[in-house]
Amino acid sequence: MTEGKETAAKAVGAAADAAGNWSRAGRHAGIAGAAIGVVAAGAAAGVALERMTVGRGMRRRARLALDAAGPYGTLRGTPGTVIAEDGTALYYEIDEAGGAAGHASAEAPKKRSGGSAAAGQGAYRKRLRPALGRRSPELTVVFSHGYCLSQDAWHFQRAALRGTVRTVHWDQRSHGRSARGLAQLDGSEPVTIDLLGRDLKAVLDAAAPEGPIVLVGHSMGGMTVMALADQFPEYVAERVAGVALIGTSAGRLSEVAFGLPALGVKAFHRLAPGVLKALGAQSEMVERGRRATADLFAGIVKRYSFGTPEDVDPGVARFGERLIEATPIDVVAEFYPAFAEHDKTEALVAYDRVPALVLAGEKDLITPADHSRAIAELLPTAELVCLPGAGHLVMLERPDEVNEQLVSLVERACATARSSRSARA
Repeated sequence: MTEGKETAAKAVGAAADAAGNWSRAGRHAGIAGAAIGVVAAGAAAGVALERMTVGRGMRRRARLALDAAGPYGTLRGTPGTVIAEDGTALYYEIDEAGGAAGHASAEAPKKRSGGSAAAGQGAYRKRLRPALGRRSPELTVVFSHGYCLSQDAWHFQRAALRGTVRTVHWDQRSHGRSARGLAQLDGSEPVTIDLLGRDLKAVLDAAAPEGPIVLVGHSMGGMTVMALADQFPEYVAERVAGVALIGTSAGRLSEVAFGLPALGVKAFHRLAPGVLKALGAQSEMVERGRRATADLFAGIVKRYSFGTPEDVDPGVARFGERLIEATPIDVVAEFYPAFAEHDKTEALVAYDRVPALVLAGEKDLITPADHSRAIAELLPTAELVCLPGAGHLVMLERPDEVNEQLVSLVERACATARSSRSARA
């Protein structure tokens, strides 16, 4: 065997060992622990090539350098907290129209992704100012993030709209700067999408008590927006002037293949809740294992976050990884069962009279683009946009295109709000 082949074999073996660590972490769950190993093994091959050429210490230093150098997730607004129905403190931030534009932190990476949010910010302001006018109360755009993320996942969209339109960004319970869900800590109530919809209502009442609203939700955040409509249809009819459902689903998530072989899909869906529950009960050990297998974890994140990971700026890829790794494994376990129960197809009718954007990445493995197409069929006036080559974190992978679509939605929503106000006058 040549030296090159020996090096390659060692690299693949090391990556496989890392995958084995995840499987062993779930050994107390019995055979269900094997599911973690199966998923991890898929990413191990992708890690192997990097391990052939780059040392562990150098990779760690590179991650630290990207963390220090990247401006992503640094935009901050006026903070606020509202108490949910179970006493959980939900954190939100408000960016007022006319406030600081934040150009220094707004720039999207020019390398690989092309363009910048800062470059488009001035153009967006010129487009939106006539649409927004001098209305009182003013329109507010409210962003709801997805599973295992935080409000910072909207960095590029926040930067693009900053200072032009009033925006609210909030952290879902047990995510970001919000507190751990009290009902989940004491075991009195499991996480449900309906509960998240009521959390959103509490945030809206506190942060946007008047004026028209545009709701923007990604993944679990989109489901939260649907749950709001399901439980508060009168509120939606009165206040909501537009909605954006990005990389999300109205139901049937138990059929998603996650890029796994067909024979393994049913087994994965059957075993995953038990595996995650077992891992959540051993959170300290699992978190140590996750840190020890950082390369493997990064490979999994890239595979399931981005449709074309080789074209994503390394700083953005590391930012997405950092958002996800900040979510404790016990929180991951608490939320996962809610998705199997999620079905809000009938609730979507509440949004059929307002401008709607349904956007997805064609290579999304978490909430496949077909789920967005199904939503668009139920909202016949919606603008359906499926971006070729993009994955689940489409707002990070393709920020310029997402920003453009959101600005167009706000323009349409402003026109709808004006028409509605005139009709009531």
